[in-house]
Amino acid sequence: MILVVEAVHPFCNAAGRLCYGCTIVLHTSANFFKPPYLIFTTRRPTIGAYICWFRKFLPMKPTKGYAAQSATSPVAPFQFERRDPGPHDVQINILYCGVCHSDLHQVRNEWGNSMYPMVPGHEIVGRVTAVGDHVKKYKKGDLVGVGCLVDSCRECRKCKEGLEQYCENGSVGTYNSLERDGKTPTYGGYSDTIVTTEDFVLKVSENLPIEGVAPLLCAGITTYSPLRHWKVGKGHKLAVLGLGGLGHMAVKFGASFGAEVTMLSTSPEKEADARRLGAHKFALTKDPQQLKSLANYFDFIIDTVSAPHDYNMYLNMLDTNGVMICVGAPPSPAAVQAFNLIGNRRSIAGSLIGGLPQTQEMLDYCAAHDIVSDVEVIDIKDINESYERMLKGDVRYRFVIDMKTL
Repeated sequence: MILVVEAVHPFCNAAGRLCYGCTIVLHTSANFFKPPYLIFTTRRPTIGAYICWFRKFLPMKPTKGYAAQSATSPVAPFQFERRDPGPHDVQINILYCGVCHSDLHQVRNEWGNSMYPMVPGHEIVGRVTAVGDHVKKYKKGDLVGVGCLVDSCRECRKCKEGLEQYCENGSVGTYNSLERDGKTPTYGGYSDTIVTTEDFVLKVSENLPIEGVAPLLCAGITTYSPLRHWKVGKGHKLAVLGLGGLGHMAVKFGASFGAEVTMLSTSPEKEADARRLGAHKFALTKDPQQLKSLANYFDFIIDTVSAPHDYNMYLNMLDTNGVMICVGAPPSPAAVQAFNLIGNRRSIAGSLIGGLPQTQEMLDYCAAHDIVSDVEVIDIKDINESYERMLKGDVRYRFVIDMKTL
């Protein structure tokens, strides 16, 4: 008896039915009609040991990266393996990877769902180095990006609407997540290469500085998506709370969409930068007189702050039917007084990233309007120091790792 199976075949199920002396031809190529093959014969009725043995020979690519081994350990060099591209996969040589505040949250297990070892990074820009036989959208040499997701069920109502971030069966994060098999951990962009399905790869313009494009794949889409959802634009008064990685992109997009943008900050030294980024007004939230003048003023507030803060103070700045959009994720719950909502029919809402169609739309919009993130490029060896600087607000406005330094 001879059994021929692909490397992606549920081999364990088939193996359980094999008899003594069976010959197994294990196919390991993305193209079924091409080598390589592995051939071996069972020598005892139970072949579980052979299953473990042949897994060592499946095509995998040695990969260098930086990983956290626990919530208290520094991010440090880490060797692991990526799969070779399957029929629908794209392999990418990572050139730059942005450093998101959520990287720090998850490295330190501040959200309680961290899996170790963890290779962070979901703001990835690089060039295609290989594609599977069935890939149609990309070719070797293309400049591409990978954001916060690498897969979803693709079958539920949300996925079919292009809202993969809200997949009803659970989307797959670029890191600190499990593949669709529920077992294989995902590793992110603090590495030299990544392999993912072409449906979760994005086209990147050659006309923008790519180090500034990387943060668009999280910070950019996290602010672009809610502003588009609520149709913020000309005639609206928009406040941006927090001038950091998310906030500076909210200012840029809000101004580009035609809204009157006011920067809300506790730091007077940020006013010049806020105006440079496109803010029309600046309000110091430590000044009681300025706060009083802003009562019932804004149509929208986009709250990008990830540290604990008082939501009620800002809700009082919203006009009737105003919406406070939360995109920052503080580590602890916040209290909201019901009458701050009831009294003026105000709303408080949240927004995640965008789906793949909207993320591509955002990248195309940025290319057409010359919008990128303001970044500080770092060596990967400085990542732990950069985390500490990020906590102090000592970055203008996003760290981006030059992966040539890996």
